[in-house]
Amino acid sequence: MKNPVGPILRMGDEVEQVIAAIEDDNPDKEIEVVDRGAYVRVQGEDRVVLTEETLRRYLGSEFEIRSLETMMSSFAGRAITTSGAIVWERISARKAAAAGKGVRA
Repeated sequence: MKNPVGPILRMGDEVEQVIAAIEDDNPDKEIEVVDRGAYVRVQGEDRVVLTEETLRRYLGSEFEIRSLETMMSSFAGRAITTSGAIVWERISARKAAAAGKGVRA
């Protein structure tokens, strides 16, 4: 997969539900799941979206998207968070170079 982005999740009871939610939120994208035993890498090419609404369908109406942070040991790409979603996206070479210099692209 070229330019994989997405969360790296610690193994736990809710991992399968989170993967299902990611697949639902990205219906036109191939989502690859790589099981490494202690963690699972969930990735798609260039951009992966996960919404709180979809997570609540799988994990209950009280689930808050910020709770996902405790399950996530790391991620690939740039994570953009809002009160209702997390988007992982590819970092362009220009933006990565600018970030390394402390300059906004």
